[in-house]
Amino acid sequence: MQIRLATRGSRLALAQSGLVADAVRALGAEVELVRIRTLGDVTTAPLSSLGGVGVFVAAVREAVLSGACDFAVHSLKDLPTTPADGLTLAAVPTREDARDALCARHGLTLATLPPGARVGTGSPRRAAQLALARPDLQIVDIRGNVDTRLARVGKDLDAVVLAAAGLNRLGRSHAITQIFNTREMLPAPAQGALAIECRSDDDAVRALLAQLDDPDTRAAVELERGVMRAIEAGCAAPFGGLARAGLGEVGIHARLITGAGARSVLMGGIVAEIPQLAQRVADEVAPLRGLRVLLPPSGLADVLDAEGVRVTTQSFTDTEPLDVAAFVQALAEGPDAVPPSLPSAMRPPPPYAPPGYGWACGRRPGRGAPRWPPPFRTDPALSWCPARPNRPPTWPTT
Repeated sequence: MQIRLATRGSRLALAQSGLVADAVRALGAEVELVRIRTLGDVTTAPLSSLGGVGVFVAAVREAVLSGACDFAVHSLKDLPTTPADGLTLAAVPTREDARDALCARHGLTLATLPPGARVGTGSPRRAAQLALARPDLQIVDIRGNVDTRLARVGKDLDAVVLAAAGLNRLGRSHAITQIFNTREMLPAPAQGALAIECRSDDDAVRALLAQLDDPDTRAAVELERGVMRAIEAGCAAPFGGLARAGLGEVGIHARLITGAGARSVLMGGIVAEIPQLAQRVADEVAPLRGLRVLLPPSGLADVLDAEGVRVTTQSFTDTEPLDVAAFVQALAEGPDAVPPSLPSAMRPPPPYAPPGYGWACGRRPGRGAPRWPPPFRTDPALSWCPARPNRPPTWPTT
């Protein structure tokens, strides 16, 4: 059998595709590598501005779907979490080292970098975890391949953070001065794993590639990506997770970093219930996800947005109150909470407040600061939102 493998043209992509091609050749097939240019290869814009997910894979997938190639190799962390029509994930080979690595001048580590050191990374996840560990560092957004990034160390940067797997596959592990443990920095979901895709209707290629699949690696990355999908985070989000699977069981350490700090979760279950486990982890690591809040523009709005909250911003003050009609209309579209600083004339009347609580965010009358998250977060029956059909709004109009 002679088959064509679609790959990006970077050194790392070629190295990864070469590993898979050699494994397929060992199964008795002839493999031809076909280089494909993607949006991620030709732009210098920050990944976060490109939406992150899918910028390295769209053109490669199209080559397979069109029949120009028979299968493709991707870094699994670059794949969108939603399946592509017409393609199937034929195999997930055994994972490389999933951890992140520091490559610093003069053998420095994260602890020994001087105050104010400039550390380069193109990942919001890495930047957020670096800022938690060393708030004094200057985080510099960088792009480019592995060699381009390493070349900047000792020039305009004191260090860069890269995936250990990529450095190992390129034979550049000698540049590593520290491997981060998962307490210091959790990797991106599926980091270090490869994805082998082919057309769903190509049974012969599917059967061939399935021999390269490692069930434990597949289960672990399915859980990691399932959590990322559940919290609606892309590869540009400050979310990290690392799972391990074996003997039918799987466990994960997940962390979401926002302006309010980091929230970590350790949880385990059985491989047969990965979708349910992913949802439970998402509920723990992002408990505010899906909450709808109306707020004035502020840093709090940005923090809540990173938590997965659906934030609607509207300017209003005590001296210049929001137009009541517009405010009621906004609430009718369904927010679950409004800030406790609303002018008194703008607050909902007592019938809409949960029994024993104040008007907003679960404040107990006379009991100090608001509770957060609100006590009615997970019980819609407690919400005082006037959009509920059995309680039409009767707010003042002046």
